[in-house]
Amino acid sequence: MKASSDIYARMRETVLTALRGIVPDLPDDIAARVDVTPARDPTHGDMATNAAMVSAKAARQPPAKIAAALVAFLNEVPEIAEASAAGPGFVNLRLDAGAFRALMPAILRSGIAYGDSTAGSGVRVNVEYVSANPTGPMHIGHCRGAVVGDALANLLAKAGFDVTKEYYINDAGAQVTALAWAAYWRYLQAIGTSLTEAEFSEEVPGGLQYRGEYLIPVGQRLAEHYGTALALPDGGIAAPELWIDTVRDFTITAMMAEVRADLRQLGVEQDVFSSERALAETGAVDAAIDWLGQQGLIYEGVLEPPKGKTPDDWEPRPQTLFRSTQFGDDVDRPLRKSDGSNTYFANDIAYHADKVNRGYDILIDVLGADHGGYVKRMQAAVQAVSAGRTKFEAVLCQIVHIMRGGQPVRMSKRAGTYVTMSDLLDEVGRDAVRFTMLTRKADAQMEFDLDQALAQTRDNPVFYVQYAHARCRSVLRAAAEMFPPEQVADAALAELPLDSLVAEAELTLIRRLAGWPRLVEAAALAREPHRIAFFLYDLAADFHMLWNRGKDDATLRFIQKDRPDETLARLALVAATAVVIRSGLAVMGVDPVEEMR
Repeated sequence: MKASSDIYARMRETVLTALRGIVPDLPDDIAARVDVTPARDPTHGDMATNAAMVSAKAARQPPAKIAAALVAFLNEVPEIAEASAAGPGFVNLRLDAGAFRALMPAILRSGIAYGDSTAGSGVRVNVEYVSANPTGPMHIGHCRGAVVGDALANLLAKAGFDVTKEYYINDAGAQVTALAWAAYWRYLQAIGTSLTEAEFSEEVPGGLQYRGEYLIPVGQRLAEHYGTALALPDGGIAAPELWIDTVRDFTITAMMAEVRADLRQLGVEQDVFSSERALAETGAVDAAIDWLGQQGLIYEGVLEPPKGKTPDDWEPRPQTLFRSTQFGDDVDRPLRKSDGSNTYFANDIAYHADKVNRGYDILIDVLGADHGGYVKRMQAAVQAVSAGRTKFEAVLCQIVHIMRGGQPVRMSKRAGTYVTMSDLLDEVGRDAVRFTMLTRKADAQMEFDLDQALAQTRDNPVFYVQYAHARCRSVLRAAAEMFPPEQVADAALAELPLDSLVAEAELTLIRRLAGWPRLVEAAALAREPHRIAFFLYDLAADFHMLWNRGKDDATLRFIQKDRPDETLARLALVAATAVVIRSGLAVMGVDPVEEMR
């Protein structure tokens, strides 16, 4: 997409040109703070700039004086119908309608690439998301993280970043050992053990933890593959060293196959799957700790008890500690326990060091809100292992409550303790799940209303947006009966004069389309993919309003057989609207629809 397609970027360059004429020695850091944004109140204009306010100190002039000089310059720019000073130094801009109409050909020629940006050009980003322990089916919390992470990765790619989508398999430690015991219990059941669950649980270190029915098929497949070889002759528990590795590996493989199937059902395809256990087996964790030691960043010490309380089981004991406070963390963090075993944090440092070594400039982890305390320590670790070259960011996703009829939905029998992602997808479909999960900022709690997700009203945002696209396509299909197909193709519509598009509802829609490139860039830089959902909903509202105006005012109807030139201009507007909706839905991973059923 050509830079000129972003009218906000073009106006910003115009403002900067004017500002540099007023302040010849404008520092680059001040110029970088100059912005041109949509006007908060449309009655004041289309855009507003903070140029006079941010440059006043450097120019040693009052903002109002700079604003007056800017207004004088900008009122001479052909695309600007009016520039005016406001408040403490803002400058409002009202653009000529032709400046907005001139964007339509660029939209039609670019297709869904309209809005593509070069903001992230040359920057390699790793977005890691989901990364659930392979101990059970994917649940609603995983679902939100998967949607947010996938949409964020798509958004960053659209903004020009070189993006890798990654899943970190947490297949090491006590949890997967507990999973192996649970799968072994289902295996013993499958071969006809006489043990009761209570008797088996007494033999399990820490007791039987995973009791959901989802492990029954795993136990059956173990029985089919190994027969009775993993048990005692009477169906009892064999010595764990004879089966634990086999059952653990078999179960993790089975659970990860289910995870991948659930993610495919959600429309998520990650580029890389990394294994925590494989990383540890290569010696990467010990190597990372040794490297930190060589840099003088670890020491043997005793941590203070948590602030404000001393847990009953807390005791002062020496541990290997990372000097994370040197990099902005609240306390230094343990890398090895007093028994010499590595902490989970040590594993995480090694994993992120591996990503640093793969050459990423930015590492983004999409995490559950309960991992908020993890962020500072990981920022410190990444800063240390990358010598400050790589930036670590986290996007926190709050919990989701599933509702029906105003009441919480009861838990899944199959999973035992929660609603699964697969249950939700079967209930309302992928598009509704993905769009709805993006209708709130990631760190805000949300209620997923099943009734609303299935409703065919404007209260259901995915229906409302898809309906707008379907209406666009319906208009274009109808136009094919009035004009030759080649005349209503996007390429042909891009060559038409559009001066007849003067109605306020038409110009409102065009202005919304013009804001798409700026929205993409701003949402990507803020790491906020939910802004795409909001934009598409507002765009759909503008289109539906114009559609409804046409029902009341015949002169605003899209197709008028006695006015072919005006009809073609309106078809260009309809086609451009469909293009931008498809562009936005592609970021969200939601399908456009040709017609509503």
